[in-house]
Amino acid sequence: MPRIPGANRLMSRTPFRAASAQKLQGRADYAILKTSYETRKLDHRAPFPLPRLAWTEPMSQTFVLLTVAAYLASMTLYLRFLYNGQEKTGRFATLLLFVGLGAHYVALLLRARGIHTVPYHDLQGSMSLFGWLLAVTYLCLEIYHRQRTVGAFVVPIILAFFFAAYLMPDHPNAATPAKGVVFALHVTLSILSYSAFALSCVLSLIYLAEERVLRTRRVSDIVWRLPPLDLLERMSHTSVLVGLITIAVGTLLGFVAVDRQTGQYWFYDPKYVVTLLVLLLYVIYFQLARSTAWRGARASRLCVFNFVLVVLSFTVVNLYFSQHHRFL
Repeated sequence: MPRIPGANRLMSRTPFRAASAQKLQGRADYAILKTSYETRKLDHRAPFPLPRLAWTEPMSQTFVLLTVAAYLASMTLYLRFLYNGQEKTGRFATLLLFVGLGAHYVALLLRARGIHTVPYHDLQGSMSLFGWLLAVTYLCLEIYHRQRTVGAFVVPIILAFFFAAYLMPDHPNAATPAKGVVFALHVTLSILSYSAFALSCVLSLIYLAEERVLRTRRVSDIVWRLPPLDLLERMSHTSVLVGLITIAVGTLLGFVAVDRQTGQYWFYDPKYVVTLLVLLLYVIYFQLARSTAWRGARASRLCVFNFVLVVLSFTVVNLYFSQHHRFL
C-alpha cells in the first residue's frame, strides 16, 4: 500500500503523533481499497448494449411478418386464379396484395425511423423500396388494364426482393452528400422507373413464352387464361411509358439537387452516361414497338435486352464505377 508522506516522521516523534499517523495511514489504505473494489465492480459490469437493428425492433418485426404473410397468401391466390380462373379468387389475391403493400410501407417507415435516415440510404432499403414500388406499379397496371393473371409472375419477384432486403446483413454506409425533398424525389422516381422497366421485362418474357407455346399448338387451359398477345404488348408499352417519364424527371431532379447542394454537376459520373443510354434505348423501343416490322417478338426481345442494361446499371456501375450512386 502507498504510504502518506511524512507518516514515518510522525510515528518516530511521540506516541500520540504515531497513533495519528497510523490512523491517517489506515484511512488512506481504506480509500485505496474502496477505489480498487469499485473499479473491479465496474470492470465486471455488462457492457453497454449495442443498438438493435431496425428490422429486429418488435413493432417493425410485426409488420415484416405481416408483409410476408400477405404477400405469400396473395401469391398463392394469384397462382390458384391462374389455374382455375375463378374471379372471386383473383379479387382476394388483389385485396391481399393491397394489405401486403400497406404493411410493407409501414415496415419501411419504421425501419427508416429506426436507423434515423431515408429507406434508400443502404442496399437493403433500396431493394425493399424497389419491391414496394414494383407492387405499386403492378397494381396500377392491373387496375388500368383489368388483368390479374400476370400477378402470378410478379408477386414472387416482389416477395423475393423483400426477403433479400430482410435477410441481408446491415452494413454501415457513408452519409449521402445530397439531401432534401428534391433529392428524395430524384431517388424515388429513379427506383420507380426501374420497377416499371422490370415489369415491362416480365410482360415481354410472358409474351415470348406465350407466343412460342401458341406456335406449337399445344395449348393448355392455363395458357388460355393468360392475357392475349396484343394486351401484353399494350401493358408493356404502358409500363415502359411510366418508366420513361419517371427516369427523365428523376434524372433532371438529380441535376437540380446536386447543383443546390454542391454548386456543381456530376456530368462525368458513369451512372449518368449509362442512365442516358438506358433512356435512349427505351425511347427507341417505344417507337419501334409500334411499327409493323418490329411489333411483337422483336420488340419484346429488345425490351428484355434493355432491362439487362438496367440491371447492370443498378449493380455493376453503382458498385464499381460510380462514386455518388452506390444504391441507386
